[in-house]
Amino acid sequence: MKRTALRKREGFEGQLLIVLPKKIVSDFLTKDPITRQVYITDIGYYPKAYGHYVERPAGVGQNILIYCVEGNGWVEINKKKVEIAPSQFTVIPANMSHKYGASENEPWTIYWIHFKGDVSAAIVDLIMEGSKKLRPRLSYNENRIKLFQEIYSNLENGYSDDNLRYVNMIFYHFLSSIAYEDKFNNAAKTEEDDIIANTIQLMQKKLHTVFALDDFARMANLSTSHFSAVFRKKTGYAPIEYYNHLKVQKACQYLSFSTSSVKEIAYNLGIDDPYYFSRMFTKLMGVSPSEYRNKTT
Repeated sequence: MKRTALRKREGFEGQLLIVLPKKIVSDFLTKDPITRQVYITDIGYYPKAYGHYVERPAGVGQNILIYCVEGNGWVEINKKKVEIAPSQFTVIPANMSHKYGASENEPWTIYWIHFKGDVSAAIVDLIMEGSKKLRPRLSYNENRIKLFQEIYSNLENGYSDDNLRYVNMIFYHFLSSIAYEDKFNNAAKTEEDDIIANTIQLMQKKLHTVFALDDFARMANLSTSHFSAVFRKKTGYAPIEYYNHLKVQKACQYLSFSTSSVKEIAYNLGIDDPYYFSRMFTKLMGVSPSEYRNKTT
């Protein structure tokens, strides 16, 4: 006879679970200008959660993040079902019909968080952007798990205003570690990543120099068109535009921490025409170099 798995929402040996009181949510988290942007309502950890099963035909009022680190499970969102394996996660948007559960043979171990807030939907879209799958991969990272543990341990200490702000500001970092995993891991860099990193490092060291696009492409040993395309893809900006941003950033430091004239600053940044420099600075910063200096002194 085939064994039927016991279905349960919680009650797993070694589990962690915190549900924030509704009064804390309504009286503080939804009103404080910092926490109301994105805040946790529930958080938990279910190890080897045999029999774990949840069904919500009308969804729930929070977004749900489920991250599987061991074992297997499944998630069904709007009647679309996918299997979840180790190093995979899913995000269930608020108020969306769903079911999920652990595999009977190899039940999953999961970290999970329910969250809301003014920008929570935008964060969910960002996390899922570029992935039509409901189970994108997320490599195991001890630092990410430490963020989760920091959030949990502090919530165990109570619900003071400062504690809630601290926890949810950490949660922002936790979410960014998922949305921008490559930056968080700082690993598995491609050759293109190294090329762009080396170029930016060169730009920072040579802010006093005049470089053309062809110069950067030649040093990267790429054609000008390919280098430009790769650089824009990685940074969002054309190489020379990015280089000028760094020059203006350095100019801000000169204006704040030195008595050098605008002409001297322009010269130090490899720009012979101070009027061109002023126009470039004003376009990016919204104020002229002189106005910027007056505001910061």
